[in-house]
Order: sequence, then C-alpha cells, then structure tokens
Amino acid sequence: MELALFFISFILVLGAQALVSGTYNKYKTILNTKKLTGFDVAREILNQNGLKEIMIVETKGKMTDHYDPRRKVIRLSSEVYHDSTISSVAIAAHECGHAIQHQKKYTPLIIRNAIVPFVNFTSRIGYIVLVIGILASAFDIAIVGIVLLSATLLFQLITLPVEFNASNRAIKILEKEKLIDEKEKQPVKNMLTAAALTYVASLISNLLEILRLFLMATRNRD
Repeated sequence: MELALFFISFILVLGAQALVSGTYNKYKTILNTKKLTGFDVAREILNQNGLKEIMIVETKGKMTDHYDPRRKVIRLSSEVYHDSTISSVAIAAHECGHAIQHQKKYTPLIIRNAIVPFVNFTSRIGYIVLVIGILASAFDIAIVGIVLLSATLLFQLITLPVEFNASNRAIKILEKEKLIDEKEKQPVKNMLTAAALTYVASLISNLLEILRLFLMATRNRD
C-alpha cells in the first residue's frame, strides 16, 4: 500500500510537470500579435498599476520566473524575458499578478508569506522526529513528526488561491490593457491553467505522502 501511494504521488507530480512543460513548449513557438517580450509586458502592467518601482531582471534557467516580495523584483527566465511568445506573455503577466497581490495586501498571500519560516522549521524537524519515532518504535513520537510535516499541506493549500488569483488577474489585465487580442486569450488561459495544476498536483502528492508515512508508522507500531 505504501509503495503504491509513493508511485501514485510520483506519477501525479511527473504528469503535472509534463503538462506544464508541454504547454509551455507549445506556446513558446507562437509569437504574440503585438510582438511584446515578457519584459515589455511586465513593465507595461507594472507601470499601469502604479508599480514603477518594481524592477524586472533576467534570471538563469527554464521556468524559473518568480516575484520576490522582499526585494520587490520580478525575475524572468531568459526565454520569457526576451521572447515575444504567448508563453512569455502569460508567465510575465502571472508574475505581475503576484506583485499586484502584494501591493493590494491580498490576504492569502500575506498569510502564506507569514507562515514560511514556520513551515521551513517544521519541515526540517518533522523528518527527524519521525525517524526517531520509527527507530524507537514510539508511535506517539512518529505521529508528532507527521503532524509537523503536515504543515506543508497548509502552505500548499494557501498557495492554491494565491496562484489561481494571480492567473485571473493576469488575464484581466492583459485584456484591459489590450496586450493580447481575442484569439490569444484562450492560449494564455491554457498556459496559466497548466501552471496552476502543478500546485494542485503537489498538494495531492504531499497528502498521499503524509498518508504513506502514517501507514508506515502504524505498521511499525504493530
């Protein structure tokens, strides 16, 4: 049972990553009508939303794009930064969505950022406590470890509305500012949906992993 849960979890995450990678590769070959790069789109959205102070910088890697709320910087991967594709537009707009969430003090984002230190701590100590509990055949200690590890589920659960809201903001802003035309709306949505589904897959995968660890601890007690 535990092995089956592990493989289901693994396949789920792998499938979600394949989906977003495939969607990205599909739309990175299609130029957007206005020939705007990811940088152009991000700069325009930020300027139109009173966020001129936020810098946009190029970063290495593929799909490494993110918004850094502490430094107020949007980092775009080289392809997204320079290319005038549907993928670049969608990803750049999504990261701007996070910047706007930060500006407007979007509650789920504030909560998520606030619990990061706690989740990092519980993730580190959780496995240690769990291993000690299993090795010592101490079921109660193992359960404490599992509960500590479960904090990541809370983080991932809060992440879902943050990501979906950022994508919704991206679509609305792109339409409002006329940065995409009508025929590009669905491809952009497809790109953003595929990316969002990776977070759903991660949540389910982590839930299955917690269940697997619980079954392992229970078996060890028996």
